[in-house]
Amino acid sequence: MRIGVYSGSFDPVHTGHAMVANYVAQWGGVDEVWLMVSRQNPLKEGRMPAEDDHRLAMASIVAKQCNGIKVSDFELSLPLPSFTYVTLCKLREKYPQHEFVLIIGSDNWYALDKWRDADKIIKEFGMIIYPRPGYSLPNVLPEGVSAIGNDAPVALVSSTFVRETIAKGGNVNYFVPCKVADYINENNLYKI
Repeated sequence: MRIGVYSGSFDPVHTGHAMVANYVAQWGGVDEVWLMVSRQNPLKEGRMPAEDDHRLAMASIVAKQCNGIKVSDFELSLPLPSFTYVTLCKLREKYPQHEFVLIIGSDNWYALDKWRDADKIIKEFGMIIYPRPGYSLPNVLPEGVSAIGNDAPVALVSSTFVRETIAKGGNVNYFVPCKVADYINENNLYKI
């Protein structure tokens, strides 16, 4: 099977994440999308994310509501820091029957110069790039890189915005899936 790996801290998973995973699972040329919950993005320093179990549970809520999406804790078992190329290589070793391709947003395309082994990711695994407003892609992309059309739905919401809204006592309905909002409330997450 061809597996789209959509990696992130998902702290929390929000409507934008869910839209990307659902769209790519249906129209991105993959058999499944794996929401790969990671511990800490090496490019994002500062606060530690919510506990792994909580982030996995919230990602699982999204996966259960969409065909072709699974949640993976694979990266959580790898040593820190989590580098995407290493994760993809370890996935290939453990699951040689699958082909893996990385899913990123078009904003990340412009940050690849900061990624370790970005050229190897493209050459060995390939990428599917999902559109983000304000980050148009060049007309010609390297071999192995495909772009989802700009007609795909997008949501301008971030996990940082969701956490800050919760910390201020705000309502996050529609910014995160309803059942994720319930989970956050039930587990008293992101409140100061």
